Amino acid sequence: MAIATMTTPLPISLFPFLLLISALCFSICHANSNLLCIQSEREALLKFKNHLIDPSNRLSSWVEGGDCCKWIGVICHNSTGYVNQLHLAAPLSQPDFDAPLAEWEAYVRSKLRGKINPSLLELKHLSSLDLSNNDFSSIHIPKIFGLLESLTYLNLSDALFQGAIPHNLGNLSKLQYLDLGGNDLKSKSLQWVSGLSSLQYLDLSYADLHKATDWVKVTFKLPSLLELHLSECGLDNDPSPTSLSSTKSLVVLDLSWNRFSSVPKWIFSLHGLVSIDLSHNSLEGSIPDYFGNISFLEVLDLSGNHLNSSIPNSLYSLNRLQFLCLNDTQLQGTISSAIGNLSSVTHLYLSENQLTGQIPLSIGELSSLKLFDVSKNQLNGQIPLSIGQLSSLEFFDVSENQLNGQIPLSIGELSSLKLFDVSENQLNGTFPLSFGRLESLETLDCGYNLLQGVVSETHFSDLTRLTTLAASHNRLRFEPNSSWIPPFQCERIELGHWHLGPKFPQWLKFQKKLSYLDISYAGISDVMPTWFLNLPTQFEYLNLSSNQLTGEISYLNVTDIVDVRSNRFIGPLPRVFSTVTILYMSNNSFSGSLSQLICDPSSGKLMGVLYIDKNLISGDIPDCWNHWQRLDILNLGSNNLTGKIPPSLGHINLSMLILRNNTMFGELPSTLQNSTNLIMFDLSENHFSGSVPVWIGDKLSNLVILSLRSNNFDGHIPHKICDLQSLQNLDLAYNNISGVIPKCFNNLSAMATTNKIFNSVFSKYAVDDSFFFKALLVLKGREDEYGSTLGLVTSMDLSANSLTGEIPKEIGSLVGLLSLNFSGNLLIGNIPESIGNMELMESLDLSMNRLNGQIPTSTQLQSFDNLSYVGNHLCGPPLTKNCTSKGIPTDIANNGSSSEGSKVNSLYVSIALGFVMGFWGLVAPLFFIKSWRIAYYRKLDHICSKMYVFWATMGM
Repeated sequence: MAIATMTTPLPISLFPFLLLISALCFSICHANSNLLCIQSEREALLKFKNHLIDPSNRLSSWVEGGDCCKWIGVICHNSTGYVNQLHLAAPLSQPDFDAPLAEWEAYVRSKLRGKINPSLLELKHLSSLDLSNNDFSSIHIPKIFGLLESLTYLNLSDALFQGAIPHNLGNLSKLQYLDLGGNDLKSKSLQWVSGLSSLQYLDLSYADLHKATDWVKVTFKLPSLLELHLSECGLDNDPSPTSLSSTKSLVVLDLSWNRFSSVPKWIFSLHGLVSIDLSHNSLEGSIPDYFGNISFLEVLDLSGNHLNSSIPNSLYSLNRLQFLCLNDTQLQGTISSAIGNLSSVTHLYLSENQLTGQIPLSIGELSSLKLFDVSKNQLNGQIPLSIGQLSSLEFFDVSENQLNGQIPLSIGELSSLKLFDVSENQLNGTFPLSFGRLESLETLDCGYNLLQGVVSETHFSDLTRLTTLAASHNRLRFEPNSSWIPPFQCERIELGHWHLGPKFPQWLKFQKKLSYLDISYAGISDVMPTWFLNLPTQFEYLNLSSNQLTGEISYLNVTDIVDVRSNRFIGPLPRVFSTVTILYMSNNSFSGSLSQLICDPSSGKLMGVLYIDKNLISGDIPDCWNHWQRLDILNLGSNNLTGKIPPSLGHINLSMLILRNNTMFGELPSTLQNSTNLIMFDLSENHFSGSVPVWIGDKLSNLVILSLRSNNFDGHIPHKICDLQSLQNLDLAYNNISGVIPKCFNNLSAMATTNKIFNSVFSKYAVDDSFFFKALLVLKGREDEYGSTLGLVTSMDLSANSLTGEIPKEIGSLVGLLSLNFSGNLLIGNIPESIGNMELMESLDLSMNRLNGQIPTSTQLQSFDNLSYVGNHLCGPPLTKNCTSKGIPTDIANNGSSSEGSKVNSLYVSIALGFVMGFWGLVAPLFFIKSWRIAYYRKLDHICSKMYVFWATMGM
């Protein structure tokens, strides 16, 4: 689990200056509460408002005749009454990505839109203007802003202005704070900045400055500049280094997300720098030792670069350093014990590197440390006991390493700890009782380790603030008292592969805020309790898979992902939320029809993945799929479905369609050719008929797996199949297909290469960071499921058909095939020599055909057993039947010219034997068994009587 992104602290900035402004604003506004604003300025503000679009009616107080000094966002001078400041920044911050739709809509409505009226020029005393976080996406920055001569503060950040930056902003000689960051701006030169002689803060982040080669020369001549933010401006290495003798004032430098390939050397002449951000550039090579000479440095961020070196010792000498971020910089080597010298460090990020060795004991000397993140490295050894000395530690993340040993008991001393993540290591031992003392803990993640033993309620005794409990994939048994009420209200619980059963965990009924629950593989064999289905909490993710839960589920209160696979649920399919995106119900005993789920107009609007395979669903597949437009993966295999494939199923462009092992019939609807995204198409073990459609090869160009096995398809193999460049597994076995094997099979390029790009076959839906397809394939005569290695498997099975002609020599170019099966056909001729070149082949079956001649020698064809060739007229190794010099089996050659006579004699002998056996098979029982003889004559007499009556009647 990754630590939440934290804002880089700026130790020295203009934030105190801004706080002072805010304080003054409050006193000024309070002091002039009885003043009326100046009429001309009120009219100017109303004109300004009239050109704005205000969806949330933020400016409702701006009315004719009102006191503009009391209007929202307007601040007047306490003695003169002139409008001094306009603070019209959007009031709402951007919601989280997964925030409710209503929250996002409110955020969008809070933004002002429209145009900027020139009436602002009437505000002669305006010193502060803030329009940040609004939406002026259709306009450029107005040039009138460059005429507001009294401005000392101008903030237009994230207001979506576009176009060129007006150069007349350089006329604002009193301006101290200028923030144009987060817009879609550009400038070919920054010469205009040179006029801003009072500027202390400049932010042009996200502006396109790749042509502004003068940016160094101009900005570093500003005598009062304290902070410079040029993040994501397209800046490159400066070809002409500049002397920076006049920039001693600069303390904060942000050049993140640019294109620097090396650290600009002029940075090291800025000895007063307190904060340097060069993250997410293209820096290469080792980290320069010169950073150690910037003795005042408190913040250093070099993350997201290619500094494939070790941490230089010079960094360990920065005893004022508070924030060090070297995440994802391809660091190698070990963490030196000298890290204990960073006595002031509060935030230490070293994640996503290739660091090895152990976490040094000296980590315990970092008494100010609040955050320690070394996740996603190759660290080994034990978690040092000294971490118990880090009394200020709030975030501890060592996940995804190779740490072993036990979790130290000293962890209980960290009274400030909020996050503890040791997941995906090799930690063993027990679940420490000292966890129960971490009263500030919010996130506990020790999943995917080797912890074992019994966990009781004592382990959670004081965890009143716990919101995330993640400990899946350990060997732990939870045995709380049956009446236990947890002290926490978790939002996320992951206890998969714990032993929680056999009863359903009763303590879950007290979790009122739970939105994510995984108790899969938990040894629960119980009836699904009704109280769980009626919990007031609404789940986003619910995983109850691989237990032995029974009973019916009428409704699932889950909004996003549901997994109830491999249980014993019965009854009709449950109703689900219209917002569900992934639904797994495989391997249960659900019964009834699909109609209620599929034909509900709201149920499939957002669904992307639907697995209902291995159940008892019956009836036809309903023809009402048109509203399932987001469905990507559909598996209805191994049910009792009948009928034809409905045409509407072809209107949703699936990437996977599995209908295998049902009793469906009919021809394939032509609408399926619209499913051009199909990667896996499995209709095996049904009763589909007709010819294999040409459009499969013509339209379904992304197919990797095509299985029509065990149906009633007939006709020839269409040559268009040869156009499937991505096809790796073709199974047409056990049908009635005739004709010859297409020579163009050598165009199946995915089978003709030995280089496999991916181990798996991926879907666009990610469940566990990666979501790959699983397929049942018949290889070596055995059906197995392939998942994470499916991308490495290539096979062709045309067995048990009526294919004729010779095996095309072009088949030998499919050198990537692992399995080839042409058995049970009517193939003739020799085995092509080229098949011997298929060196990766592990399984070959050419049995039960009419092949003849010698098996090609000096190839791997001799490595297969006899069964691969039986039922033919073949000779040579590995068969025991020898060949003549002409490649003819010796038994055939020895019979030679007498073969015709032998065939005739054999015919007469066969006729004679058949007559004798048939005659005595009928007569012998009548001769030896009296009861049979009597019954036989009675029947014969009855037939004769009938015939007599019949002929007599005819004669009359």
